[in-house]
Amino acid sequence: MSSSANSIKKMCVVGAGQMGIGIGLVAARVAKLDVQFVDSNPAQLEKGLSFLDKLLVKDVNKGKCTEDERAEVRSRITSVSTISQIANADFVVEAVSENIELKRKIFAELSESLPENTILATNTSSISITKIASAAKKPENVIGMHFMNPVPVMKLVEIIPGLQTSKATLDTTLDLARKMGKTTAMSQDVPGFIANRLLMPYINEAIIALQEGIATKEDIDTTMKLGTNNPMGPLTLADFIGLDTCLAIMKVLHNDLGDSKYRPAVLLQKYVDAGWLGVKSGKGIYEYPAKN
Repeated sequence: MSSSANSIKKMCVVGAGQMGIGIGLVAARVAKLDVQFVDSNPAQLEKGLSFLDKLLVKDVNKGKCTEDERAEVRSRITSVSTISQIANADFVVEAVSENIELKRKIFAELSESLPENTILATNTSSISITKIASAAKKPENVIGMHFMNPVPVMKLVEIIPGLQTSKATLDTTLDLARKMGKTTAMSQDVPGFIANRLLMPYINEAIIALQEGIATKEDIDTTMKLGTNNPMGPLTLADFIGLDTCLAIMKVLHNDLGDSKYRPAVLLQKYVDAGWLGVKSGKGIYEYPAKN
């Protein structure tokens, strides 16, 4: 297998949620790859592609690309509903929810359907790459490629080799990330990697501060914005990420590291139990009225 992103012509993205759509859009627009989305939920696939179209139109309106460029990018994007329908892909990025069993199932299916030299990357933000890779026929072709949200805006990609990941897979993935216009940081395969090992305990502690009545949500966010020069407060950021995602990552940290300092806030669990997931559900720690 070539250790160069030049050998990558077609990418498949499994999962047409916000992260998957963002990854596919950057791959098609910046790296100029053919991109195929896979999502078994027709409504989600339609919603995701509609969101992608809106992003492209917005870029035209802002003068970031021409109408011809928009049409060219869109012509490189296709979609299917099952993994078995994937036309040969050189590189796959899985971008489904943080569920280890679901991810392992997907990687097993990808191994059965695609050529054995296809690189299989996971966008997991916390789960063991080594554990996911063990479900694949060729675990040496599996790697972590953790994009940040929103993908078209955020410059960083964490690259996480598993225990089995080959140097060729690592080199190709690093090259591809750069071809997509991203800066890379490499992490060991440990729970949370770099970003979420630091970020999620910070968010969790902010929710505990709210839970204990130390301050209002507004004052917690204002303190961290104006007192530490963060672009947004931790509670607003949690809503933006998704409280269900924050909870899932905290559970991985707590279960895998076994340290009580990573125990998820009780209030965080309550919000998720109530279906208050943040921006995507219209209500989380803050409320987000529907736009007309």
